[in-house]
Amino acid sequence: QVQLVESGGGFVQAGGSLRLSCAASRSFSTINSMGWYRQAPGKERELVAVTGSGGRTDYADSVKGRFTIPIDNAKNRIYLQKNSLKPENTAEYYCNANILSGAAMRDYWGRGTQVTVSS
Repeated sequence: QVQLVESGGGFVQAGGSLRLSCAASRSFSTINSMGWYRQAPGKERELVAVTGSGGRTDYADSVKGRFTIPIDNAKNRIYLQKNSLKPENTAEYYCNANILSGAAMRDYWGRGTQVTVSS
């Protein structure tokens, strides 16, 4: 089990920047990967970026070069640094943790934080 709490959402003008935060209730050493997903109204939830225990980070093509995931291991916290924001980035953003227990993997989700980008 792990609890995830997101924060940092809000309103921003196109071209601006925003930093989201996700705090986990357990050590990153016990988590296989963490990442960010987003879901717009009427749309399916989609991957934004994910970082694994080996330090590799993968990004959706639409955000490469604009979004990054800074990591604070001491605080069990990851961030989503969002630069050059576009109106199409408007969505509810969710923190995800994937935990390997034996041969099984389980996904855990935060409650989400809303990001609205105006044109």
